[in-house]
Amino acid sequence: MALKILFSLADHEGGSLEKLLDDFWQSFRFRNDILGEAMEDTSQPLAPEIKKFAEHLVNGVAEHLEEIDGLVNSYATNWALDRMARVDLAILRLAAFELLHCPDVPHNVVINEAIELGKRFGTEETPPFINGVLDHLSRTSRPTAS
Repeated sequence: MALKILFSLADHEGGSLEKLLDDFWQSFRFRNDILGEAMEDTSQPLAPEIKKFAEHLVNGVAEHLEEIDGLVNSYATNWALDRMARVDLAILRLAAFELLHCPDVPHNVVINEAIELGKRFGTEETPPFINGVLDHLSRTSRPTAS
């Protein structure tokens, strides 16, 4: 869900992040399973812990966006942020936030989840690209986590 929200940020012109989140939660419902597939019925309640965790991730990315983008840009050799596929950039931002600011989540879990998201939503090139950038970021941000 956090990835879907971060992906939609590129289309969000002006306004607050709170408004974007409110619009997102009011307009979309997703299954509470691992794939988070969209559902037609938006009247069903969303599990509060899922919404809270997704918002924690999105707000964390937004709060640290400059730092995250600087690091992603420096580790994505020969790729400028504005040339990256939107989904790849959203995955990298999400995973970078977790690597940098969620030390309770093991780095290999963050990277593996990002690769799985890349397989699901990206292109054939997404998983190795994500892996390379995040592996480098992980080694520099968590040097003892090897």
